[in-house]
Amino acid sequence: MGFGAWVELIASGVITGGVYALVALGLNLQYGLMRILNVAHGEFLMLGAFVTWTAITLLQISPLWMLPVSFALMMALGLLVHRLVFRRLTRTSPNLDVFEARGLMVCFGLMFLVQNFAQLAWGGDLRGYDYRSEPVAIGGAQFAANKLLLLALALLISAALIAWLRLTLVGKAVRALMQSPTGAQLVGIDTERLHPLMFGIGLGLSGVAGCLLSMAYTISPSMGEPYTVTALIVITLGGFGSMTGSLVGGLALGVIEAVGTELTSPSLKALLSYSVFIAVLLWRPSGLFKR
Repeated sequence: MGFGAWVELIASGVITGGVYALVALGLNLQYGLMRILNVAHGEFLMLGAFVTWTAITLLQISPLWMLPVSFALMMALGLLVHRLVFRRLTRTSPNLDVFEARGLMVCFGLMFLVQNFAQLAWGGDLRGYDYRSEPVAIGGAQFAANKLLLLALALLISAALIAWLRLTLVGKAVRALMQSPTGAQLVGIDTERLHPLMFGIGLGLSGVAGCLLSMAYTISPSMGEPYTVTALIVITLGGFGSMTGSLVGGLALGVIEAVGTELTSPSLKALLSYSVFIAVLLWRPSGLFKR
């Protein structure tokens, strides 16, 4: 492979990793803050993608206009799910271990519910649309314009979330709850408001990721589950509760998959991801960026 081919290969991994990071950030907010292992997280990514495809097909608008719409719709749905399900689980579970187990079972049911709803509403066929697919030459390498835009927006949104968590009062309260829930409540942080808000923002980010993915890839009702698994690998790599770790871990995993499949075989992509997952669990179970 020439230098240009290597640049394209690594860049493709970074583009994929940007989406991984965005999905992992939302899931990390939910588990790091509330201990909700939302295995249905990717299904809301899929809903965001289909909502975007439907709007573009019917209204012929730019998918960029659907970014805030997808975020708002998935966030509202997240607030509703939390109010109907997880708030009651919090009150009825005798301890955190029981809450985690019950929440995991509920999320499995939610995953199948959303999948079947999507198949009923949109069918099982692959869907897609053409948006800025023309090639762009950068330094002797060529990239599709929509994928470069996808990467730029994913990194921008991820960086904005991390900055918001670091610089705002609400963000500092969220980080305090992640570090010590008991200590945060003792100093007056209102978990009754923060928990549903962060759950909603987490699902909103998955909706944004789905909107971005629809610009460059085909979509289907079964597309969400692999992204949930990948997000779990990313937050294990970066550390539960570490937002910066999710960003760096997502980008790193995307590059590892791209280079690994090029040197071996595309059919080994899942094997590479799980190998990284197992290696991190054995070598540094708290994650590479968890302090």
